[in-house]
Amino acid sequence: MNGRRIWVGLFVFVLMLTACSVAENGESQEELTHIRLPMGYIPNIQYAPFYVAQERGYFRSAGLEIEFDYSFETDGIMLVGAGELPFAIVSGEQVLLARDEGLPIVYVMAWWQDYPVAVAAKTESGIQSPTDLVGKKVGLPGLFGASYVGLRALLDSAGVAESDLTLDSIGYNQVEALAVDQEDAVVIYVVNEPIHLRAQGYEINVIAVADYVQLASNGIITNESTIADNPELVQAMVSAFRRGLEDTIANPWEAYRISINFVEGLESADERVQREILDTCIELWKSEPLGYIDVQAWENMQEVLLNMGSLSEALNVSEALTNQFVSD
Repeated sequence: MNGRRIWVGLFVFVLMLTACSVAENGESQEELTHIRLPMGYIPNIQYAPFYVAQERGYFRSAGLEIEFDYSFETDGIMLVGAGELPFAIVSGEQVLLARDEGLPIVYVMAWWQDYPVAVAAKTESGIQSPTDLVGKKVGLPGLFGASYVGLRALLDSAGVAESDLTLDSIGYNQVEALAVDQEDAVVIYVVNEPIHLRAQGYEINVIAVADYVQLASNGIITNESTIADNPELVQAMVSAFRRGLEDTIANPWEAYRISINFVEGLESADERVQREILDTCIELWKSEPLGYIDVQAWENMQEVLLNMGSLSEALNVSEALTNQFVSD
């Protein structure tokens, strides 16, 4: 009889421990919603807020099991637009281009507040402003994507036509092309190539698009159906990521340490360069509140795309975004 009581007591004790474990983790494994999240780029220190949110259990506490998918940005747009995935990380211009094609995607959180595209040139060239690019040979990955859109926005802000300079499609070889003077200037990301060029000893000028015009940049998208049918899921995703973003801004060194677990080769990379990349990113992420979407930046982006002939007609920008999930 006493043995039976002991076994019953142990059984109850185990059940209590299991219940406590579930409560501490927020959700049990069976209750987690699996999310495959297209990131649009390779594993990189720039994704530190996502890694922090993953490592510290913020996604799990929100009932989410996140699988990072480093596929192309356009793949994520199509999958979210078709309702096959609920979320993706996408640049602002791609949202408007997709909606122009009839895809019902919606931007729900602005991760990057400033458009990170810029033009870099060696200091000795004397190129310091958009008008200095007239008559120059400018290298860029190609006539597509955020780099091209950012360049066009920069030129438009100064009344410079694309035909006033020579564009050279060079792929993603901007650092090498500028270093050997293959180009007079190159279109780059402020959080990448300038840091690497300066680390190699080159003195450069950087003409940041964000210093001339505010444009919609990278953030989290979902689709109209998910917002209508499952707003709690959208709120969970945005809130969990924002916790990771807050922690990264508050403690970049710890975020860097965590990112080593997610980015192959980061531990052996030049720490000074990688830390500078993260610090530069953080300055482009800050806003009050974090994640807030600047509607004017979207109007500006639409104007640039219309001038480029990339949009067939003006869209109702308010349908492409919502601040309901980031408002404090």
